[in-house]
Amino acid sequence: MDELISKLKKLVSVSDKIVAFTGAGFSADSGISTFRGAGGLWSKYDPSIYADINYFIQDPSYYWNFFKDERYPTIKKAQPNDGHYALVELEKRGKIYRIITQNIDGLHQLAGSSDVIELHGNTRKIFCMSCNKNYSMNETYNILKRELPPRCSCGGILKPGTVLFGEPLPQAALDMANITAKNCDMFLVLGSSLVVYPAASLPAIAKKNDAVLVIVNIDPTPLDNIADIVINENVSKVLSKLISH
Repeated sequence: MDELISKLKKLVSVSDKIVAFTGAGFSADSGISTFRGAGGLWSKYDPSIYADINYFIQDPSYYWNFFKDERYPTIKKAQPNDGHYALVELEKRGKIYRIITQNIDGLHQLAGSSDVIELHGNTRKIFCMSCNKNYSMNETYNILKRELPPRCSCGGILKPGTVLFGEPLPQAALDMANITAKNCDMFLVLGSSLVVYPAASLPAIAKKNDAVLVIVNIDPTPLDNIADIVINENVSKVLSKLISH
């Protein structure tokens, strides 16, 4: 692995428009479970019930039970890990152009990253489906103690600011992500399995536009064959070595 990191350091040294593309594996060291694979959240909760917009509209209590018992305690406790802070350090060094994330935990912003595109929304942001009033996680959790599903002061149902199955990605975020992928000089995939589209198409767009493609993920991905460097290792560990002198 040290040889690959040395090669990565050399490529980073000549890059100044690096895009970091982060997935669920990036936040694993912060105690946030991945969704897919062994031990992932979807092995315990059926996503067609707990994370589907049509089911949510039909009966939002399933999602809000999941939020109360699983998501709120996890996100409330989670803190940025070494990987998050390594990206902040790379930004300070003028290397990071932008972060594109599939994660919904808000930890990049908490760590101090300044330019983050959230493709799948943010679970810390909650809004009323009737009047669009915004609520924090804490406010929503307190309402949940009194009623399920939680309701706005206007009587409307509250919805998480995340993209549920059956919903399109926010167009503005997707457009910005596509522009970012086309204009970077290095596309750094960090902790993503690259199986969820259209997000997983971004590395190929970057590569097509002459960016160096680097994939750091514990498991192989479908795009390993077009990458310039593939490192099958813990993301935080790799980034910590990358920023060390």
